[in-house]
Amino acid sequence: MAEIAAGEASAPPPPPAPSTFGGRPASNPTSTGSSPPSRTTKPGVKRLVLTASVLLSFLLGLPFLLKSTEIHRSPLPSDAITALAHRLHSNPPSFPCGLHAVFLRPGSGPSDASLASRLERAISAKLQLLPAPPTAGNVSVSATVESAGGCSSSSSVGSRWQCGVVTTADLVLGDEVFDELLHSALGSSGGDGSMVYTVVVVEIDDVEEMRVVIGKHRHAWLVGKVDEAKAVSSIGKVFVKYFMNGGIEEGETGIGKGEFMPIGSDGNVVLSFSLLNADPSGWMYDWDFEKIGERMLDPVIEALRPIAKINIESQVLYHTPKSSYSYADDKLGGNVLSMGDIPFFVNSNEWHLDTSISATGRSKVLQFVVYVPSAKECPLHLQLPDGGISKTNAFISPMWGGVLIWNPPDCSPGSRKTHGTRKKMSSQEHMETLEIFIGQLRQLFGLKPSYRSQDMDMSTKFVASEKGFTEWELDLLYRHHACSNLLSCLTTLESLSSLVRSLPRMIVMDEIGRQVELSLEAANLAQRNATLGISDSSAVSATRARALAEDAFFHPSIMSISYASVEHYFAIYMPFFAPVSLHVLLAAIKELKRYKAERAKYSAFLASRATSS
Repeated sequence: MAEIAAGEASAPPPPPAPSTFGGRPASNPTSTGSSPPSRTTKPGVKRLVLTASVLLSFLLGLPFLLKSTEIHRSPLPSDAITALAHRLHSNPPSFPCGLHAVFLRPGSGPSDASLASRLERAISAKLQLLPAPPTAGNVSVSATVESAGGCSSSSSVGSRWQCGVVTTADLVLGDEVFDELLHSALGSSGGDGSMVYTVVVVEIDDVEEMRVVIGKHRHAWLVGKVDEAKAVSSIGKVFVKYFMNGGIEEGETGIGKGEFMPIGSDGNVVLSFSLLNADPSGWMYDWDFEKIGERMLDPVIEALRPIAKINIESQVLYHTPKSSYSYADDKLGGNVLSMGDIPFFVNSNEWHLDTSISATGRSKVLQFVVYVPSAKECPLHLQLPDGGISKTNAFISPMWGGVLIWNPPDCSPGSRKTHGTRKKMSSQEHMETLEIFIGQLRQLFGLKPSYRSQDMDMSTKFVASEKGFTEWELDLLYRHHACSNLLSCLTTLESLSSLVRSLPRMIVMDEIGRQVELSLEAANLAQRNATLGISDSSAVSATRARALAEDAFFHPSIMSISYASVEHYFAIYMPFFAPVSLHVLLAAIKELKRYKAERAKYSAFLASRATSS
């Protein structure tokens, strides 16, 4: 028994049968061999295809995501903007014009063409010595000499002067009539559309003192006994000083000397007229503005139409005291407001002037205020720095408007018993206030409110225009505003182009691109009209060019949040797609690795079986 037991114990146990699971040999957890377990069947691809299809669906959806979140950018004509800038900087806008000098001589002496040619050369030489504004272009000078013996003109004459139409005898009809005769005989422009200014020298031997009259059209005339050199010098001074510079002397503030642009960027202006009753307990005044004011201002609106679209409104306010203080002065016969108190005169807390419904968008509102002082401080006078009293009793605030202190007729002590009643300004008083406001409007546009009678070294008279602006003053405004609006348009377009380039995610609608193109077309047209000397058409086109450029720059779509940078773009969408996409990508990588490992095991099994056989 012991031997049998010892024999059974010494016999080795039989090897265990290999177990399989799913066709694969089960791994032996106690095995310490270095070779991986073999695989007898080919690995399937269902799991790999399913995982890859999920990843592929994400990749196919990526273009749709980018398309749905892309920013629409209409192409801007940057090259055209650069070309416009080059033209405006290298060749600033200038307006050519013509100067025609007419010499009406007494007597019946012969008039030859050589004299007219000599006078033309002398005037041209004189103009070369006088300073000209930057908006002035080439000046074509021509001359005509007319006498009872004949009429001759220089070879380069461009005026439509008709000999014999105007004579020295017409001066007795008055300056206003003589100006109209010149206007009807000459017209206002040359054959190419450029403006032609005419200066007529009327030689009268029995008039020793020479005088000059500046008409309300594009004409001026000198009357008196004058020699040829004096006439040439006076013609040059009149043309440059008034027709080209508007009477603005060197060092004075005015048009072309600073920023006088009381016009909205869209070309609209609202003239708001307000009648302020400081203390209605003393008296209350009203006005009939719709009947009188609009009738007087209609010619002004029509004259300024090429540079501004003007709307008018009016109102009457009560309980509107001023902010500054006045003091009594017995010598001046009333209360006095010094010039130092003017900046504090407007009471923005009590004067509710900004009630305009016509001012929309970027329109400019100019306030014109008639201030009726209370009975206690009436009359109220505005004292000038030299101690005198202002004749108009009014002042302006640049880019804001003007104020007129109107002392009603009831200011005298004997008439105070009528206080407390409601009254209306008379037609004459209303017209006088509007005349002062028109003068203030001229100042706001950079012109003089009126011209002194001794602006030159001789007696000078100016024929007033019912429009408030003479034609040669309007030419000056048209030239200045055309140049200013062109430069402003260019600045806006360059800013917009630079902004679009600096923000790749900025929305640029098709409407913006169209507005930029129309603005460039209008700017090119304005520049082309400027080279032809057509100032009014150039001003209209330049105003439109600036308005379109401003509309494009301030388009509502530009304020979209989609301006953000690329970093901001990813920061918005990453929280939605990154977690899921990352897990899908990792699962695909893991499944690919598993498939490769199982495929290697199966390849090893096939190799071992081939070797054993």
